[in-house]
Amino acid sequence: MSIDKQSDIAANIQIGPTTLGMVRIYIEAEGIELPLDFDPDEAEEIAEELLAAAERARQMGDSPAPAGKKKR
Repeated sequence: MSIDKQSDIAANIQIGPTTLGMVRIYIEAEGIELPLDFDPDEAEEIAEELLAAAERARQMGDSPAPAGKKKR
C-alpha cells in the first residue's frame, strides 16, 4: 500500500513519554499493538515532518480540482 492510497483500516494512536526518557507512539488496530519508541530528537524530527505534511495537505486542499474530478 502506498502512502497516498486510501484505506478502510481504523486504528487508535497514543503518544507520550516513557519512564526511560523515550517518546512512544503506540498504534492499536484490530489484532495489532505496535509500540514505537524514539529518542526526543527523533520525535522532534517526526513532529516537524507531520507539520510539513499538514501544510502540504492544506495547500493541496486549496488547489482547484483537476478537470473531470470534484473536490470532496
